[in-house]
Amino acid sequence: MAAPTVTAPSAGLALLALDVLLLALGWPLIAGVALSPLPEARQPGLLPLLMYPCAFLLFLYALGLYRRDALLETRKSLGRVPIAAGLGGLVASTAGYLLPPPFATAGTATLFAAAALGLTPLGWLARILVFTLRERGAFRRRLMVVGAGQRAWEMVWLLKREGRTLGFDITFVHDPTMGEIDPRLAEDAASRIVPASRGFRAVAEEIGADLIVVAPDERRGMRMDALLACRTAGFPVFEYHRFLEKEIGRVDVKRLDYGWLLYSDGFTFTMVDLVLKRTLDIVASATMLFLTAPFLLVAAAAVRLQDGGPAFYRQERVTRGGRVFRILKLRTMTQNAERHGAVWAQAGDPRVTRIGRFLRRTRLDELPQLINILKGDMSFVGPRPERPEFVAELAAKLPLYNERHLVRAGLTGWAQINYPYGASLDDARSKLSYDLYYVKNFSVLFDVLIILQTLRVVLWPGAGVR
Repeated sequence: MAAPTVTAPSAGLALLALDVLLLALGWPLIAGVALSPLPEARQPGLLPLLMYPCAFLLFLYALGLYRRDALLETRKSLGRVPIAAGLGGLVASTAGYLLPPPFATAGTATLFAAAALGLTPLGWLARILVFTLRERGAFRRRLMVVGAGQRAWEMVWLLKREGRTLGFDITFVHDPTMGEIDPRLAEDAASRIVPASRGFRAVAEEIGADLIVVAPDERRGMRMDALLACRTAGFPVFEYHRFLEKEIGRVDVKRLDYGWLLYSDGFTFTMVDLVLKRTLDIVASATMLFLTAPFLLVAAAAVRLQDGGPAFYRQERVTRGGRVFRILKLRTMTQNAERHGAVWAQAGDPRVTRIGRFLRRTRLDELPQLINILKGDMSFVGPRPERPEFVAELAAKLPLYNERHLVRAGLTGWAQINYPYGASLDDARSKLSYDLYYVKNFSVLFDVLIILQTLRVVLWPGAGVR
């Protein structure tokens, strides 16, 4: 019997582990040198010192430095490390200055400078090491795909564009009973297609497969006992949709299989989940409303002064269960912008005012929705709320569109941090694929991770693209 396959860590996990290791080795030396002039009585304790590397790691994640795009683009990744170090140092220093013991510490200005200047090279070093390993072929996974038809080709195409794994070495195992070989795979010199008559397990052992994906166009007559032999021999075996959902972080609605969706895990919410989510909503929205109140007041005054119209506007939107509520936003368009009826907003919309463009770019126009969250109409994280007119139109054209209303509409969401702004049917379909993934895989931890990454989208509005 073959030994169970041990899958190498992804580039993102390897980078995180390297960051933690370098911080554990480097931060004590950096902090020790920076604080050496202080007398022993004023030396900070362990807890306040730990806030700095922890805050740095938090902002590395929030700025998207473990995502696919940052792992592939060296300049983008290295350029954001100093921002993460500066923001992390600022947050930790502020906490050390304002919080009571045991978080309070002396020398916060010194520690801020040490974190901003000293942690940046550690972050750069970790990324340079991972980039070097990637260039030498590390983090690639050996994938055995059962089938070489259209479905297999579409899967490979999606993996190249959106896969969380940076590279695959793929072997296709095909039999005529599975359908015809896709001509795009047949014509690709890099595609290795072997006959299924050689045996699934024999091919998996020959290539040292990290995992097996079952993706034939036709499954009737496929040897399930041969696939079970691979599974019991230690090779992970994934169904096409499950593997693709995990790799691209969304439910592929263009190639949706209702049978798979029916029997797969997800779409369940326990009372504990709902209570924790509501608690997170109240705490996060109240805290953010308190912190941003001065900016909100200034923005409201600017809107009012621009044309004398109201600073806020209310509009009907749809939330959980199809319930209609009135969303509150800062006005970014001219007065009576929709006197001729509801119209999709477009990039470069001429109805948007000069102040409105700034508010939309900085997301300040969304801040009043924190009141909707406190009232229970919305959640901090969830699918963005649409207007009833558009919901009816999209539900008629897109299967499962109403399933996004299984949870409350959100201020931010999985679609917002992964997909750029858009207002067409294709954009709605793409956003739905992310919304379904969120609803299917909901957890409070998932909400926290989405909230953190919202900072990246606020700082770089075009960064929602995967």
